[in-house]
Amino acid sequence: MLKQRIITALILLPIALGGFFLLEGASFALFIGLVVTLGAWEWARLAGFPAQSARVAYAVAVAAMLFIMYVVPGLAPWVLGAAVLWWATATFLVLTYPRTTHHWANAATKLVIGLLILLPAWQGLIWIKQGPLGNWQIMAVMVLVWGADVGAYFSGKAFGKRKLAPKVSPGKSWEGVYGGLALSLVITTVVGFVRDWTVAQLLMGLIGAALIVFVSVVGDLTESMFKRQSGIKDSSNLLPGHGGVLDRIDSLTAAIPIFAVLLWMAAS
Repeated sequence: MLKQRIITALILLPIALGGFFLLEGASFALFIGLVVTLGAWEWARLAGFPAQSARVAYAVAVAAMLFIMYVVPGLAPWVLGAAVLWWATATFLVLTYPRTTHHWANAATKLVIGLLILLPAWQGLIWIKQGPLGNWQIMAVMVLVWGADVGAYFSGKAFGKRKLAPKVSPGKSWEGVYGGLALSLVITTVVGFVRDWTVAQLLMGLIGAALIVFVSVVGDLTESMFKRQSGIKDSSNLLPGHGGVLDRIDSLTAAIPIFAVLLWMAAS
């Protein structure tokens, strides 16, 4: 398994980095759209549609919605606004699982939730990419999420005692969350000093980083919640040793649109 994970990561990493940072405009939108469409194909299974025909139909529908969003950029504020409402709701659902499962357990609701997870992630990346520091800001949100994952892994392994959400993901601990948060805040502080931020800018950066870390944890737990309710271990087997596309981007699907909203608020 470890060998498979390493080989898959070595193949995917240059493709992902090249797609994120070398492509522009329609090519970038298409690249991210492909990833999101594969995620939609996986989500249909989590929603209770194991048949390939239904999964492909859902993926095609999501791809069509992405095209509409691309040609009608005025939809972006609405899509990102929906993401804020959804991730606030998801936080509540994770905290109250399984008591509130009946609110979203039916297939139709889960298909709609898939749209609320996938479409804003695509929209957020498109919006961030268009800014003057687009590539750097995309790297920033990824580093925050990856830093949180790394910090959580080592901190949880060394000190983890209090379970974060035992009914959703028994392996995660509050100590892991704190360790991931600490590493992300250290990274943010270093960036602030390098870029000569003012005290006010640094403070806002730290608050924003903390929010991104916490919402990324919610993104991870949300997919775990849906997989647990569906009795599925991995979203698919597309990535040997890593599970599926959703298993790799679950934290980012939450962090990216919220990061985009924070950037928009800072620029306003």
